[in-house]
Amino acid sequence: MNVLFTCGGTAGHVNPAVALAHIFQEKNPGCRVLFVGADGGMENKLVPKEGYQIRSVTITNFHRSFAPADIAHNLGTLVNMQRSKKQARAILDEFKPDLVVGTGGYASYPVVNEAAHRGIPTAVHESNAVPGLTTKALSKVVDRVMVGFEESRSHYDDPSKVVVTGTPVRGDFFRYTRQEARAKLGFDDDRPLLLSYWGSLGAEVMNQKMVDFIAKECYEGSPYRHIHGAGRDYAWMKEELLRRGLKLGDNGVEVREYIYDMPLVMAAADLVLCRAGASTISELTAIAKPSVLVPSPNVTANHQEKNARVLADQGAAVLLREADCVEDSLYETASLLLRERDRRESMVRALTSMAVPDAGEKIYETLREIMK
Repeated sequence: MNVLFTCGGTAGHVNPAVALAHIFQEKNPGCRVLFVGADGGMENKLVPKEGYQIRSVTITNFHRSFAPADIAHNLGTLVNMQRSKKQARAILDEFKPDLVVGTGGYASYPVVNEAAHRGIPTAVHESNAVPGLTTKALSKVVDRVMVGFEESRSHYDDPSKVVVTGTPVRGDFFRYTRQEARAKLGFDDDRPLLLSYWGSLGAEVMNQKMVDFIAKECYEGSPYRHIHGAGRDYAWMKEELLRRGLKLGDNGVEVREYIYDMPLVMAAADLVLCRAGASTISELTAIAKPSVLVPSPNVTANHQEKNARVLADQGAAVLLREADCVEDSLYETASLLLRERDRRESMVRALTSMAVPDAGEKIYETLREIMK
């Protein structure tokens, strides 16, 4: 069996494909897997680290503007679309897949579209609540569209093709209970844990706000534990906190450059402050962690806010736009939730009702069905 996954652009597109690749190989010894991404995309680094081969096609996005530079960019994209079609044909001719699955990103389009026209079983999985242009276009030609939330079904022209499967999450996130995780982290008191991070690289605007946030909680005697992942802003954040005379660590407030043990820390957390990317939303939902979501305003089609609204509308999270994080609003929102255990428990119940248990298995069965 040969299975081709095509994805890229963000970790939220890559991670589900990698999880599915592992499932296919576990259940089908000898299964060959190939990934296809875009030239220069982050997937070209992420996928080989998981032990998989990846090929690439030359594909770029469209800019939604009529400025001269954007018009020139879009003309280049039209040229690249023709080039990527030829590259996709060559890859399919060589690998001869029995199944082609797209999980988002511009690279998915030429490969999945060509495979569908050849009669190869095809499917797309959309981690975001609202489909992007690529998924929307491919939904018209593939055999199945798989989505993370029931609320997503209405965004597609043919609901009969749509299956609510959830989004696969790494098994590490289910390894620890809250109590086990706290013990492993060495916590010796009952203070709740706040986890905050703004993506793998951090986000300077939000990290600037976190300096004031951390200072305020320290001045108030650190009423709860706090682990913050600063990303690339770690050096200046640490320097600024020291300049303010704040000594971290002993008081239960910890600033890290990266949170390498995220599944462990998230399991221990009572509340999470974070962005609303597809991977993050999937993880929070799968393990039912209450959160304050501050969507990035710098993403295509504002899809992070749309992700966050799906959870917020069900009472499963609090949505706070970046523009509304003024003065102490973020601190006060988090502090209130950490004091209101009943409200957090209500959020847990809402998240649990939205989660799709064993999403990876459900996707696998859906894909095996179309291969028949």
